[in-house]
Amino acid sequence: MMAASSPVTRQPGLWRRALAWLLLLGPFFFASYGLATWVSAQRSDVGSLVFAWEVHMPFWAWTIVPYWSIDLLYGLSLLVCSTRRELDGHARRLLTAQVVAVGCFLLFPLRFTFPRPEIDGLFGLLFELLGAFDKPFNQAPSLHIALLVILWVCFARHVRGAWRWLLHGWFALIGLSVLTTWQHHFIDLPSGALLGWLCVWLWPLDRPGPLSTWQPARDARRRSLALGYALGAALCALPAFALGGAWLWLLWPAVSLLLVALNYALLGAAGFQKGADGRLSSAALWLLAPYLAAAWLNSRLWTRRRPEPDAVVEGIWLGRIPSARELARGPFTGVIDLCAELPLAPGLCNYRSLPQLDLVAPSAAQCLAAAEAIESARRRGPILVCCALGYSRSATAVAAWLLHSGRARDVDSAIEQIRRARPQVMLGAQQRLALAQLAGSLRRTLSEGTEAEHAG
Repeated sequence: MMAASSPVTRQPGLWRRALAWLLLLGPFFFASYGLATWVSAQRSDVGSLVFAWEVHMPFWAWTIVPYWSIDLLYGLSLLVCSTRRELDGHARRLLTAQVVAVGCFLLFPLRFTFPRPEIDGLFGLLFELLGAFDKPFNQAPSLHIALLVILWVCFARHVRGAWRWLLHGWFALIGLSVLTTWQHHFIDLPSGALLGWLCVWLWPLDRPGPLSTWQPARDARRRSLALGYALGAALCALPAFALGGAWLWLLWPAVSLLLVALNYALLGAAGFQKGADGRLSSAALWLLAPYLAAAWLNSRLWTRRRPEPDAVVEGIWLGRIPSARELARGPFTGVIDLCAELPLAPGLCNYRSLPQLDLVAPSAAQCLAAAEAIESARRRGPILVCCALGYSRSATAVAAWLLHSGRARDVDSAIEQIRRARPQVMLGAQQRLALAQLAGSLRRTLSEGTEAEHAG
């Protein structure tokens, strides 16, 4: 077995910082969790949410061991972090999960309803110790599961090989134990996992977090789309709350659409957390899974009659975001990806991600950045410029490159060149305006350069 592929150098001073976080998080956990339990115990209106099939859930006393182990893993997680950024981000995730979960316990308390059988021996002692603190009130979202997600992500960064498989097995057993120890009803698990992934998404370790980059959208189109997605989230949530039962699964697409609405209203393309390698973060994949599935299906339905990319000029191809197999079939040495919401596996291709929101016109600065990226990549061989459909964002980028490279004299001629190759492209008034602004900027730069040359 091996613990890691290579030794990790720890930043100095982390032990003291980790201890400081633990001295904050530990007492806060017990105080806030205990407060929520005490308040709920005083109330007479605490209900429950139980599915009929849960009466068949087995009780396995031995699973109290993995259930308790999360307390040890909680403390150790602060010690395995190797950088100050990782440590602070991980601690913020733990703190956020605690605050949100306790808030839910106070506002919407639920209780566990099954009477637990009598247990003797060591397992009985562990249940007795648990019962002295953890009363059957703090249920949904399961803080145990939320912390499990956060800890799982943390430890997975630091183990390799067989240790990684052991980690996954043990953490899966911890997740199962919240049911087999009769501590939680089923609804607590997906709601807890949702909270855990929200905390991971909110405090990423490899990029700026949403709270550090948010800015209210000024563009009317973005605000309109944000409202549309928010209404979609409400339409999913209403039957979930009104009908209950299996309809509660609609809360997942509701949260997914609500996050997309936030991306359009505040966070921009960065909210999808697409990395320089073409992948979305694990948190974004889990949280946005219903939306991502719909977006992928939409891209395939719209392009089903013309799935292959089209050559605009020699070496520049325009198309939808490809699968790994489709990309391998093409002649491409590079990919310029304008899609924010769908992942891409570039393989060995020279890859550049310039994520933009769907159905929103880019700025002139974004057009210039795309044109420069295309110009740089094409020198190494044929490239694919893509977005979800290959009809708007990527088409605007290719039009920007045609203007930037002098292959088109104006916006109309650039669009006409693209439409001859790919007739389905859709560039509206806002895209044309951005391209016109880019063309004007290029002309001014050229004029200034000419004047400077003559003056010299």
